[in-house]
Amino acid sequence: MTMVVNNTASTEHAGATAVRPELECPSAVAPRDARDLSKRFFDRLREVEEGTHEYQYARNTLIEMNMSMVRYVARRYRNRSDDMEDILQVGTIGLIKAIDRFDLAREVEFSTFAVPYILGEIKRFFRDTGWAVHVPRRFQELRSDLAKAKEQLHVELDRDPTVRELAAHLDLSEEVIIEGIVAANGYNAGSLDTPADPDPSERRRALADVLGEEDPGMETVEDRHALAPLLQGLDERERLLIELRFGQEMTQSQIGAVLGVSQMHVSRLLNRTLAKLRTGMLTDR
Repeated sequence: MTMVVNNTASTEHAGATAVRPELECPSAVAPRDARDLSKRFFDRLREVEEGTHEYQYARNTLIEMNMSMVRYVARRYRNRSDDMEDILQVGTIGLIKAIDRFDLAREVEFSTFAVPYILGEIKRFFRDTGWAVHVPRRFQELRSDLAKAKEQLHVELDRDPTVRELAAHLDLSEEVIIEGIVAANGYNAGSLDTPADPDPSERRRALADVLGEEDPGMETVEDRHALAPLLQGLDERERLLIELRFGQEMTQSQIGAVLGVSQMHVSRLLNRTLAKLRTGMLTDR
């Protein structure tokens, strides 16, 4: 580690002179040395104006000099499947926030102040990106509470707890517990190519082969069921118009000949009747 101190006077906005500490390679500073050197650079941050070259130099040096803390916190997550480079980048964001908010007047070591910021950013990263399906944050937090409650109650009861027991333990309603259990299924996603038959002697069918599909006919059945009472609410002429147009598939000119009106009049009647039915369908849903 090489420390180069510039003892020449540098111009300040107040006309004062100050000593500017400089490091040739801040990232090479040993953690035991970074503690004392960081104090000098934090002093420098307080003396110079934010946004100036002097300020940016001191801030960037503090970041590089304390990256060992980020690597130290990130190491505990090295067994996760997440890219370690992403974890280091997120941890660096926590370090930068700690540097911007640290005050020497607190009389605490910077490492003590910074580690919770670094750890918090990494945990937030896992919370926001670790779910295969996005669920509200309250359910993400509830998943952790449910896991702890299940483990504790399993030890006490010597069996898996019921929804009612979990609700009583967490002081929540049973409905919230059920929603939390369902939402927790979104943490991990399985592949549709996963074998559906656990027995190796069975034919290896993929999960996608046994999943049901949407039946478009079901929607038609639902629509007709909802439409029936609306058709009954039409007057006799409107029902006849619907029957001729959609039941017998007659053209507007043919319908006009049956009803004794012009094709233009049939078009207006048909539009008005369909609008009435459409409004009724939307209102019912």
